[in-house]
Amino acid sequence: MPKYVIERDIPGAGKLSSEQLKGISQTSCGVLSNMGPQIQWVQSYVTGDKIYCVYIAADEAMVREHARQGGFPANRVSEVSTIIDPTTAE
Repeated sequence: MPKYVIERDIPGAGKLSSEQLKGISQTSCGVLSNMGPQIQWVQSYVTGDKIYCVYIAADEAMVREHARQGGFPANRVSEVSTIIDPTTAE
């Protein structure tokens, strides 16, 4: 299945408490559970005013539906075409 990077504009994201992040995570996991195995949350990166999430999903529409059901912004959804890392240089 394709992998996606989702950019979410969330002002003050970097200042969210661990309890707030836990609540967001619980909401996301609940929506994912209801949506079934065709979408999976891999991980997220929290920055000052954004959260970048990595998902595996059947298509972009599922990523956007997850955002809609969870009440999360999905300001930009980009399909990953290739993954590189330091071993790519070898």
